[in-house]
Amino acid sequence: MPFVWYSFDDSDSRGVETMFERLLPHMRVNTIYNIDLNALKKQGIRGIITDLDNTLVGAKVPLATPELVEWLDNVRSLGFKVVIVSNNNQTRVSNFSSPLNIPFVHAARKPANKAFLKALKELSLPVEQTAVIGDQMLTDVLGGRRMGLFTILVSPIAPNDEGVMTRINRRIERIALSNLRKKGLWPEEERKK
Repeated sequence: MPFVWYSFDDSDSRGVETMFERLLPHMRVNTIYNIDLNALKKQGIRGIITDLDNTLVGAKVPLATPELVEWLDNVRSLGFKVVIVSNNNQTRVSNFSSPLNIPFVHAARKPANKAFLKALKELSLPVEQTAVIGDQMLTDVLGGRRMGLFTILVSPIAPNDEGVMTRINRRIERIALSNLRKKGLWPEEERKK
């Protein structure tokens, strides 16, 4: 059974959100394929802002896999609007997104608000009806939470293909995870027997 974890508590008991808690996603899953799209829809989500590299495909995979194309078709058939927001360059993001007919924002500089605002404008949806999916706490989750979006963290598809900046982010994420675990805010995945 895929690991799925939900947390809807955005602050500690005093109503104060710590720095590390801003990195805490609302949902954590292994892959995009483990997301219960019907549950998202029931929650009022109508739009999805998704990262590209290591979220939809590995960082060095140039085009969508057949499995991803099928998933995206299902997403759209359920009535969700989709936009890709990536920190990668225009060539990479355009070459991936254009064959899928998905709008995109490249060179996003996540977690900055500007790219998320562009994505929301493209979706024509308010923040409370939009989710952000990504593989990084420091870019996707932090940026989404700062905007008030529902955040979904996936495990990176191909961590060995990550660039230098992402590897630095992963080190910071490990520190954050240690802090969140100490506070009991980051439950561990159940191990398969």
